[in-house]
Amino acid sequence: MTHTARRIGRSLALVLPVVMVLSGTLAVTMVPWADNSSSRILTASAEDVSVPAKPRAPQEVLRDKLLGELRAGQQPGDVLMHLQQEVDRRPSLAGHCAGIARALGRAAVEAYGPTKAQSYARPVCDTSYASGVASMG
Repeated sequence: MTHTARRIGRSLALVLPVVMVLSGTLAVTMVPWADNSSSRILTASAEDVSVPAKPRAPQEVLRDKLLGELRAGQQPGDVLMHLQQEVDRRPSLAGHCAGIARALGRAAVEAYGPTKAQSYARPVCDTSYASGVASMG
């Protein structure tokens, strides 16, 4: 009899804290007197923790980095050189080079205008940069 009582006691000792923590967490996020916006934030943040972040593709990371360089004031010719260096270093990016160069061309037009942006054209990814400039000009 005492053996069964010990087993039940140990089971409760393991399960009870988990149940109390979970019910306490739910109670905190569902209290009726809490501001709705803050309780939604708590609930949303609890849900976001269980969802893994989507990894970004290397070409997206590179495009965003190069566009950031361009917007930070680097000359488009230098940014195009960085694109060529990255493609040379990581040949798997070659298939995305044209799209990145077009995006750089469009961003250069926004920053410098079509005539000046075209003056920075380099033979990177064929004529993709110039194509991006022409599409905006």
